[in-house]
Amino acid sequence: MSSATQNLNDSLTGAAGAAEVAGATDSVMLKLLNVESAYGPIKAIRGVSLQVRKGEIATVLGSNGAGKTTILKTISGIIDPRKGSIEFKGKSITAQDPAIIVQSGLMHVPEGREVFPLLSIRDNLLMGAFTRKDRDGVARDMEAVFNYFPILRERTAQDAGLLSGGQQQMLAISRALMANPDLILLDEPSLGLSPKLTKEIFEIVVRINRERGTTILLVEQNANMALNASDYGYVLENGRIVMEDICARLREKEDIKEFYLGLKEEGVRADRRWKKKKTWR
Repeated sequence: MSSATQNLNDSLTGAAGAAEVAGATDSVMLKLLNVESAYGPIKAIRGVSLQVRKGEIATVLGSNGAGKTTILKTISGIIDPRKGSIEFKGKSITAQDPAIIVQSGLMHVPEGREVFPLLSIRDNLLMGAFTRKDRDGVARDMEAVFNYFPILRERTAQDAGLLSGGQQQMLAISRALMANPDLILLDEPSLGLSPKLTKEIFEIVVRINRERGTTILLVEQNANMALNASDYGYVLENGRIVMEDICARLREKEDIKEFYLGLKEEGVRADRRWKKKKTWR
């Protein structure tokens, strides 16, 4: 492990421990209760209940196809849930129009980035601020995102479609920040990125949370990065939450180590993966 990664791990472990102590008193910003969503006859998530407290980074871990993206799409109104309820800042947003959800202070950074390729970086950022009327605040936030991602300042007039994958991810996060949201849903920020760029993106996500107080719900396949960056975690398997805990403790659970972090105890004879059963089943 590099020294930079170790420093990130150490600082975040302390934050996760603080979250455990404060958890009982911190206000819940987002709450899902027994949510079920489907694509036609195929159920994607089944009875999902989770909550995200104000000011924390929460993560949902799971393999490809577990239902992580469906959770975020259901929260942001892209998919209507078939059952259950969703509350944001104490008010129901269940099956609300996405435009109304955005105006309430919730932004979704989708999987695959989804920037406007024929618009400039500047115009993409201004699209993020479309619902705002405080021009001075928009200008301040524009400067803030340029400080987080200096490469965007250098290429502000360039079409977004000409950016690299990593730069487009920076732009997608920045576009969400331009709305000055209370909560950001962040879907697979490491998708298609090199390990170096992934680390840079996650470090800035943590800075945004710590410096701006922006609450973040992160879904991610890169369990190591997600657990190091987050305060509280949920494990999703076949559309169901099968485990939850503060991330400092999740990192120490044997099933998480083996099935998500690729670690095994030294001296233990390797079992065939398809014969190994997870303890949460």
